[in-house]
Amino acid sequence: MKQESLFETNKMKNSPLANRVRPLTLDEFAGQENLIGAGKVLREIIDADTLPSIIFWGPPGVGKTTLAEIIAHQTKATFITFSAVTSGINDIRKIMKEAENNREIGQKTVVFVDEIHRFNKAQQDAFLPFVERGSIILIGATTENSSFEINAALLSRCKVFVLHSLSSTDILKVLKNALKHPNGFPNLKIQIADDALATIAEFANGDARIALNTLEMVVLNANQENGEVSIQTDDLSQLIQTRSLRYDKHGEEHYNIISALHKSMRNSDVDAAIYWLSRMLDGDEDPLYIARRLVRFASEDIGVADTRALELTINVFQACQFLGMPECDVHLTEAVIYLSLAPKSNSVYVARQNAKKDVKKTGNEPVPLQIRNAPTKLMSDLDYGKDYIYAHNTEDKLTSMKTMPPELEGHEYYFPTSQGNEDRFKQRLAQIKQWHEKND
Repeated sequence: MKQESLFETNKMKNSPLANRVRPLTLDEFAGQENLIGAGKVLREIIDADTLPSIIFWGPPGVGKTTLAEIIAHQTKATFITFSAVTSGINDIRKIMKEAENNREIGQKTVVFVDEIHRFNKAQQDAFLPFVERGSIILIGATTENSSFEINAALLSRCKVFVLHSLSSTDILKVLKNALKHPNGFPNLKIQIADDALATIAEFANGDARIALNTLEMVVLNANQENGEVSIQTDDLSQLIQTRSLRYDKHGEEHYNIISALHKSMRNSDVDAAIYWLSRMLDGDEDPLYIARRLVRFASEDIGVADTRALELTINVFQACQFLGMPECDVHLTEAVIYLSLAPKSNSVYVARQNAKKDVKKTGNEPVPLQIRNAPTKLMSDLDYGKDYIYAHNTEDKLTSMKTMPPELEGHEYYFPTSQGNEDRFKQRLAQIKQWHEKND
């Protein structure tokens, strides 16, 4: 925790490139034009110094902290910053006391909390009364979905701004600004090919911090002669091999990608499904989690249209238990291919939802007496099991005996499609209905 300018020049020399060249004004900022372009709401708020409590939500390296520091540079308020990773509730209380003292003398206090989603409920609640009273203006930065990770009461008192991944054009602007920035590489004359900069920008995958860290490593590892550095695309080969994957097994991206996998399979897009599966596997997702989702998919989206689907996914789940990663990746891929190309039907899922509505609406309908067991004489005397007809004793293996509660007689839940094997179930259901029309 600190209360000071975030632009202390005496600390710049040994800090990372991303800190040394951090923009001080909105005009120097790259990306997020939908928020800070001319006439856009965030720009007007900052320029007018009429800041409400806000949450910056977006992936890493898109400018959340930079925007907070620009506000610090331009605001007339006392600016306090600390990280949710290293600060506790005692730190919060100390800051709030200081903010209250500032308010009494007419001084605004802006509190910037990096990674605010790491605060637990009690820590987040500690901010609430001070935000409500206007003792502080809170700026929170998070990579997680604020709807899930920020307390509803606190979130309702903040304006949420969503920041998006930077484009390659935005990243190029960041890199070029860094090369000519006086704090970038002040003692070096750097010559770097345009295609090399474009390669770094593409490799960064929308993350300015990765781009700047890569540029710094390239410069530091390049041959220097008399303060001059020349960099070609070939010089990047050892530093740029595998693009960093943005995947958090416990965060929003986890749910986004499993949703993408599920919906790609539902849409029978086998290549997209394999891609999203690979994203999860290469992000170190638990293979058993994926396998469980595939088992669910087999019944929810395929059902009796292909009864082999459930059998296959259960086998794959067991293979994942037996082998683990990396060997079970091919089994998961096999299952994803099969499920993607199998005929689709959600009639099993819909049948369950239809019956669920009746259960919720009608409550505890009694079981008809004729289909109750009668293991004791008392139950038999009460007509449990009376008029029960054993279907196997009939020629058609069907009876006219009523098995639905009287209040729900005639209610239908299962409506089979004509997809794959389900057409056989559809024909069989039609035969059963015709028999009842003749014999009931």
